[in-house]
Amino acid sequence: MKKEPLVSIICLSYNHERFVSEAINSVLQQTYQNIELIVVDDASTDGSIHVIRNKISTHKHIRFLFLEQNLGNCRAFNKALNMASGEYIIDLAADDVLLPERVREGIMEFEKRSDEYGVNFTNAELINEDDTFLKHHYPVDTRGKALKSVPEGDLFEELLGKYFISPPTMMYRRKVLDHLGGYDENLTYEDFDFWIRSSRRFRYCYTDKVLVKKREVRNSRSQQQYRIGSKDLHSTFVVMKKALGLVETESEKKTWKKRTLYEMRKALEAFQINVGLKYFRMLITS
Repeated sequence: MKKEPLVSIICLSYNHERFVSEAINSVLQQTYQNIELIVVDDASTDGSIHVIRNKISTHKHIRFLFLEQNLGNCRAFNKALNMASGEYIIDLAADDVLLPERVREGIMEFEKRSDEYGVNFTNAELINEDDTFLKHHYPVDTRGKALKSVPEGDLFEELLGKYFISPPTMMYRRKVLDHLGGYDENLTYEDFDFWIRSSRRFRYCYTDKVLVKKREVRNSRSQQQYRIGSKDLHSTFVVMKKALGLVETESEKKTWKKRTLYEMRKALEAFQINVGLKYFRMLITS
């Protein structure tokens, strides 16, 4: 009998006292068995550590990485990645939830695809802090299938043009992260940079099922990305500069320019004049 490949799930917690136990439980309740769970606490200041230690006291196989200094998502994730042994990786924020079939469905999807496919993503339920259902990431019909076609394959230009993948639904082949050298630790957030760099080299496959619950949390990073003073705005500029070096066709260049103008406007609206000027200079010299 063929041995099931190992899947490493990295659960990153920072001040997620209210939610981390549910996130861990969602991994323990997977129907797929060959899972390595690594929980990382990025120097939380609430009671997260107590909740995590209490959970792992009864589940000795869970690995726990406690960081005494807050490193941020990218650096904290990379530290756990260096500990991980899996052929596949899931980056699970401690306020999100995997539904029981998430890992098994991902493995099944990858097994149907060639090695060119490095990332699997799915539909998701959006929930609030009280676990109340808000909506689906992709609206669904009565059978739970997405109402509109979701693109897959070579997604570089689509991902350059707009956000359409729910980040916590992604599952990667380990070789994708090895190719990228992990997340870029110079950035304040990881998903846009991951999409741009990985999609230039690897194809993406979509599983048309709701397999993750993504929690909408007040004052989360995603809600503050374009606010005045956000450090994410400079990170986005860095990613757009990288994207320019990866563009290969005139169509991609047109999409890059449109996205650059949008991000420049957002930076100026947030009174980040220096970032806006960097976009302007990049546009006129590209």
